[in-house]
Amino acid sequence: MTEQTRYYTIRNVLLGILLLNWGVALTKLLYGKHIGSASMTADGFHSLSDGASNIIGLIAISISVRPADGNHPYGHKKFESFASIAIALLLFIVSIDILRGAIDRLSKPIIPEVTPSSFIVMGIVLFVNILVVSYENRIGRQLHSDILTSDALHTLSDIFVSISVVITLITVRLGVTWLDGIAAMVIAGLILKSGIQILLRSSDVLCDRIIIDPSVITHFVLSIPEVKGCHKIRTRGRKDDIHIDLHLLVDNNMDVQNAHEIANHVENTLKKNIPGVSDVVVHIEPATNILKKT
Repeated sequence: MTEQTRYYTIRNVLLGILLLNWGVALTKLLYGKHIGSASMTADGFHSLSDGASNIIGLIAISISVRPADGNHPYGHKKFESFASIAIALLLFIVSIDILRGAIDRLSKPIIPEVTPSSFIVMGIVLFVNILVVSYENRIGRQLHSDILTSDALHTLSDIFVSISVVITLITVRLGVTWLDGIAAMVIAGLILKSGIQILLRSSDVLCDRIIIDPSVITHFVLSIPEVKGCHKIRTRGRKDDIHIDLHLLVDNNMDVQNAHEIANHVENTLKKNIPGVSDVVVHIEPATNILKKT
């Protein structure tokens, strides 16, 4: 799949999910306000933040698709991971706002009006969210897109939040009115947890955390007969844009031309056998360098 095809696929997915998220958010917000349910209203704000994260994703993917240039020789793909952190920060803001509203609701309780239509509304939005998470997560994994997988995780938390709202509506119907505010606090906690998960995953990419086990690279490199060994293996990047650096040990008397050809062979072998490898930097060393050190 070309970068342009990948870009248009992610863009179309985000646009479709944006419309769904806004529809779901407005439904829960308007109906939550109508019946006076703090938890349903909080859930609506959560869904609204889903839509905001879609917009951030659309902006980021339009930047990340740009080719490498003089100022960005490694390309722009990390903008996806950077945007995922923005989504995490958005979740933190939403969770704090919901928590403040929940505390206020506990001090000034309002009994929601729970009717059968309340459960119908939540059932519909739950069904829509389950479809969104399933589709977005599948496409995100296929395309190794941080934006789509982060957004899917965001929406997954929305499912658990909606389930907690349904449970709250049941308990309020049974007369346990204070649980509405408690549920909103739980919702804030779930949103905060999702934000932390996104933040940790994106920071792994931006801080160049190891992405491939060195033993996997060693296995493929040593399969080339002329190679005596390899060490100082480093990997970084995203799953669809992996950069590898390594030191290659060859025969002491090998001429520069042959060493260059072996380095190219190593590069092609790694790109062929490890999906997502986009760049391999090979440093040639005579095998005796290691023998002297040992």
